Amino acid sequence: MPLINLRSVHLTPAELATIKQAMTDLETTLQNVNVPLTPEDRLRYGSINEQNKLLVNKVKDFHTNSPELSVTDVDWDEFDRDYNSRGNYESLIARLESLVLNMRNAKILHDYDNYQTALADYAYTSYRAGGGTLGYETKQNELKQFFNRSGKTAPAIPE
Repeated sequence: MPLINLRSVHLTPAELATIKQAMTDLETTLQNVNVPLTPEDRLRYGSINEQNKLLVNKVKDFHTNSPELSVTDVDWDEFDRDYNSRGNYESLIARLESLVLNMRNAKILHDYDNYQTALADYAYTSYRAGGGTLGYETKQNELKQFFNRSGKTAPAIPE
């Protein structure tokens, strides 16, 4: 009974340790800039939409190219730092989201492989239990709780 192993590439213990250390380093480095926002804060401050980003970019452009036209009551150095930080965060977030997506994809394939193996093992267990082989009936009884007996739906593939 051949199994299709969709994902046979695994992290080595050394690779996993390196990744965990890198994550710890990121968490430590970002600790001083982490700001816990409440759901209300998120609604209040929100994320500026694309139209407002265009406004911010245009004001930045005017301030850079025609500073004499900029309002004097604004701390433009702070504006520039905020602008640069925002761009840095956006770039870092995009990279992290890409990493997360790739890890989720790998996990999905590993989950699928595990599920297919579990189904094959259950089928073998049922076969052996049907033949009265010692221990397999108990195992089958333990495993069959995960299968719908109504025949209406198949067991869900784990996430």
